Amino acid sequence: MRISLKPLHEQVIVITGASSGIGLATARLAIERGARVVLVARNEEALLDIERDLNAGDRVLHVMADVGQRAQLERVASETVARFGGFDTWINNAGSSVWGRFDEVSDEDHYQVMQTNFWGTHYGSSIAVKHLRDKGGALINIGSVESANALPFHSSYSASKHAIKAMTDVLRVELQKSHTPVSVTLVRPSSTDTQFMDHSKNYLPSAPVFPPPVYAPEVVARAILHAAEHPQRDVYIGNAKLLSRLAQNAPHLADWINRTFVYDTIKSGRPDRHPRGALFDSDVGSAGDGSARGDYPGMVLTRSLYTRATQHPVATTAAVAVGAAALVALLGRRGR
Repeated sequence: MRISLKPLHEQVIVITGASSGIGLATARLAIERGARVVLVARNEEALLDIERDLNAGDRVLHVMADVGQRAQLERVASETVARFGGFDTWINNAGSSVWGRFDEVSDEDHYQVMQTNFWGTHYGSSIAVKHLRDKGGALINIGSVESANALPFHSSYSASKHAIKAMTDVLRVELQKSHTPVSVTLVRPSSTDTQFMDHSKNYLPSAPVFPPPVYAPEVVARAILHAAEHPQRDVYIGNAKLLSRLAQNAPHLADWINRTFVYDTIKSGRPDRHPRGALFDSDVGSAGDGSARGDYPGMVLTRSLYTRATQHPVATTAAVAVGAAALVALLGRRGR
């Protein structure tokens, strides 16, 4: 079955977790490319500011909602239908996190991470597929390098991303078997410079930091929107595929790397400005919103050559061929 997706300028795109980070970067780029966009997050004040800053008139709708509550996501869908007549792509991006040793993090905090990340993606996927089943479109779920390679101190987040991967894989097969014209993509970012750490609850003695290399959220946004136009099964950002394959094919080596290098790297040694984060609704806005990028102290990469090569294979092959031809010609001239 061949799935055909609309060009972005003809699409209505729903983005959860749109008040910061990858979600906000994706919304900005989608508007720039002519799409109509529905911004979903728990922080309505931030959404209002973002809608104003986007300056896209009636092409933007914001809906305050907690993705962990199905009824609230159902309301997102109904308001989108009322405003735009429906949607073409649904992006499940909203997520929450808690850092700390497995045995030190409370059951309540572990539960909340799973409620937002897994159940929020589950509800969003269910609602999106129901709407898209007959008309077709794209469902894009945001996984992580941690969908395969779990990080120390991040047990519930890693578990939620493992669960999202499994659910997405099952849903994709079932839709393919029933010839449902919905593209189902799992995007797997590696370390990304967003406000993720400020929004995470933290039990560690210092602020957590992702291990490098770290990528700008715009790298992920470009990959997401490419998948909204071109059906793909998985999209890996940066070194995510390498680390995923390592965890799958050499698990003892992956454990050794996490134990020997990553374990201590995550603890930055710097004070945590927002140790409570925004795990619960009562803390929303206290750690800031409205910015796509965070304040990672090291180098932030603005391109992923691997991701571009996999999403644009023809252009990449042509560029390599041209480069090789130029190199051969240069060497030939030097050899005369």
